[in-house]
Amino acid sequence: MNVDWITLETLAVVLGIAYLMLAMRENSLCWYCAFFSTALYVWIFRDVSLYMESALNLYYMGMAIYGWFQWQKGGVDSSGVKIVRWRIQDHGLAIVGIIFASLISGLLLSENTDAQRPFLDSFTTWASVLTTLMVARKVLENWLYWIVINGLSILLYIDRGLDQTAAMFSLYLVLAVVGYYQWKKVYVTQNTTFAT
Repeated sequence: MNVDWITLETLAVVLGIAYLMLAMRENSLCWYCAFFSTALYVWIFRDVSLYMESALNLYYMGMAIYGWFQWQKGGVDSSGVKIVRWRIQDHGLAIVGIIFASLISGLLLSENTDAQRPFLDSFTTWASVLTTLMVARKVLENWLYWIVINGLSILLYIDRGLDQTAAMFSLYLVLAVVGYYQWKKVYVTQNTTFAT
């Protein structure tokens, strides 16, 4: 990776960290940071032959727009989305879907491209697709999914020489734990308020 890519990676990392810090606070400005960070990562990941990660970042760009609208105008009364929880059946279907999609795209990538780590790349991509939707809809358990995704992504990025991105995902791993407890506190408060 040349110096220009390292500079772009640094900017993408800064914007990515800003996204997560703002998302933890339920601040809709997070979606602006997400959009620009992911736009940079589309090119960075393509350059290191992580094609699923590059495609994922195209999806993230669209989800940044969707997430911003959801957080601004979503909800029953257009007052914004409240934090919700999924049933165990929802999680079961989600996990089966992620594994199935990962196996198919991993196989296609391994047979038809020069993709690096195609099954791991596919798993982190498909899991991230679903989990990003969970964030936009403020599903509390999104943070638990991110803990797994971030841990596996660290290995993927170290393997491809994206050290700054691996460091960012190490921070993401810690912040996902913090984010879960912050959102859980809000969830409990919001449901206690509605119950009284």
